[in-house]
This record gives sequence, C-alpha cells and structure tokens, in this order.
Amino acid sequence: MIGQAGELAPRLEMATGYEGVAWYVIQIHCRTETRVEMALERKGLEVFLPRIIVPRMRRGRKIFLQSPLFQGYLFVHTHLDAKAFHQIIKVDGVVSLLGNGSPSPVPVEQIESIRTIVAGDRPYYPWRHLGKGKKVRVIEGPLAGAVGNLVARKEKKRRLVVAVELFQRSVAVELDDEAVERW
Repeated sequence: MIGQAGELAPRLEMATGYEGVAWYVIQIHCRTETRVEMALERKGLEVFLPRIIVPRMRRGRKIFLQSPLFQGYLFVHTHLDAKAFHQIIKVDGVVSLLGNGSPSPVPVEQIESIRTIVAGDRPYYPWRHLGKGKKVRVIEGPLAGAVGNLVARKEKKRRLVVAVELFQRSVAVELDDEAVERW
C-alpha cells in the first residue's frame, strides 16, 4: 500500500502539472454540500463553499435560506498528493475531483473574484455559463479587484459574470458602467 501511494503522488503532480498548493473543484452529490464541507474541514482541509440567500415558502410563510451558489460543487485548497487525494475522495458524498482526465487546479483569480463578489454588498446570483466575452476588472467599490466577463444588460448598468471554466458555472453581479475597466 505505501509503495502504491508513493507512486501515485508523482503521477498526480505530473498529471495536474502543478506541484504546489492550489484550489480544486470537487463534484459532490446534490444536497450534501454542507455535510461534505464539514467533513473536509474536520480533516484539516481549507474548503470554500460560496452560498446565496434564497427565498423559500414554508407552511405558507416566506423564509430566507442559505443555499450553495454552485449546487453539487465546492472548492478545496490543498497540495494534491496521494494522501490528500484519498482523504478527499473517500468522504461520503464526494463524486470526483474535476479535471480533464486528472484533477485540474482552478486559477486563484477566479476563486478570489468569487470570494469578493460573495463578500460584497451587491446582490449576486447564479448565471448560465458563458462563452468567451470581454474580460474586465472592477476598479471601484467593495468588489474592486474582481475579474470576469462583462455582459450588457441595461443602460448605464453592466452585469459582471465570473465564470469558473473548469466546471462551467458562473456567478453574476450588477455594476455601474464606470465601475469596470478592460482587463
């Protein structure tokens, strides 16, 4: 067993093309996001599960619940060696680590942009995945530094969409026209 795990680590690093600590996308069973997040945190891994507040009707009353922004997915920040890979994949509810044949890291800029949007005071919501668009960076306000694709929506307003290419999900936020610049 030890020999196999030792052999797997170099193959994982060679396959991912990345030898340091990076963010990876984990595909999980729907509605197990919080349980998987807590299980991975108990194992000492840094996990990012962006959430959105959504209205729901319960017993004739409107309540607001926190729901995962990207249902069925969460992010983990780790050095993906054989030990970490097995720690992640053996958690109940985990389906796989996403990548093209092997786990692929997500660019830090995409993670930071999503964190900036989630932490900001502007309303945000999931958005269908977009193809290539105009790349822009927010230059003012609480979302300064977030990078994404720009989609025209209303006069004097723009919708910034941050897309995570690896698993084809996006998040959108509305901004004033002058709050963004070409990237």
